[in-house]
Amino acid sequence: MNPGFNKILEEYNQLTEQLSSGGNIDLAKLGKRQAELLPVVEKIQTIQKLEDELTGNRELAEAGSEVDEEMRNMALEEIRTIEGRILELNEEIETDLIPKDEYYQKNAILEMRAGAGGDEAGLFAAELFRAYSKYAESNNWKVNVVSSSTNDAGGYKEVIFEITGRPSAGPNSDIGPYGIFKYESGVHRVQRVPETEKSGRVHTSTITVAVMPELEENDYSIDPKDLRIEATTSQGAGGQSVNTTYSAIRVVHIPTGIMATCQDERSQSQNKEKALAVIRARVSSYYREIEEKKLSDNKRSQIGTGDRSEKIRTYNFPQDRVTDHRINQNFNQINLIMEGELGGIIEALQKADTELKKEAIKNS
Repeated sequence: MNPGFNKILEEYNQLTEQLSSGGNIDLAKLGKRQAELLPVVEKIQTIQKLEDELTGNRELAEAGSEVDEEMRNMALEEIRTIEGRILELNEEIETDLIPKDEYYQKNAILEMRAGAGGDEAGLFAAELFRAYSKYAESNNWKVNVVSSSTNDAGGYKEVIFEITGRPSAGPNSDIGPYGIFKYESGVHRVQRVPETEKSGRVHTSTITVAVMPELEENDYSIDPKDLRIEATTSQGAGGQSVNTTYSAIRVVHIPTGIMATCQDERSQSQNKEKALAVIRARVSSYYREIEEKKLSDNKRSQIGTGDRSEKIRTYNFPQDRVTDHRINQNFNQINLIMEGELGGIIEALQKADTELKKEAIKNS
């Protein structure tokens, strides 16, 4: 058995003892770590049982004339089966031990902004927002718009929204919205003939997507003295006031100048709550990006880096092809993808991310 497994069993047993003894301990932290190790411990225990069975079958296969040929062949077949299962379990444990993003079960806040391409970029932003919303709904998650700004063509100049809900069923049963959508951070490029283009010429437009974990106050606290909170009137297209009540909220983080505004909720208190959630996410992301730049080697070992300036994907409508540039992989049936069928792309990114992290661990 892998000698590192004994350390895992030892850590798990120590956690069990600490949790049962009480005293001055962080129950939540220790309990979370124990829960993370439990699936690994169960697999190690299964390997231990299989290795005992393997020993018995090898003794049978290597026995002399007292064992007939049929029994020996059965033992050899069982050895092959057990060795295969042990190999599978070792690979699963290797994946389980990859450190998870600390926010992988959190809700997500997404910011989408139209880039190059004018109205066409805004229209694509609206279409991608719809695709994300449909994919979220397929996971029984809710989508709530925090703030938005539209262009004359009906697309989005900017839309900020949150995706909330419990981890989904299926292969991602322990992963929340942020753990899935974090792979969408970056520049998305669309190539197609706009409806207004009479000559049939293909235009290229871009939008940027930023994905941040939604953090509670106990996850990330900001000193109230560092915040300036202002009540304003809600603004419509072109900046005109759409009502005379001061229900919209603007929050400024003074040390960084980062700002968040919310006016889509009915009450001032609801808008304040949403704006504070966005400011926590933005400020946390700002400082986290600074730290990640210091650890550039580690950053290269991850697919979902959250780099907002990186061109990650191209949607080529004339060729019915979506290309994810991080993994150099193409996906067809673009119309289904734009209807929210993003599962194939997400799974490919997760797989590539896992393999890169495994490689990084081996080389560390």
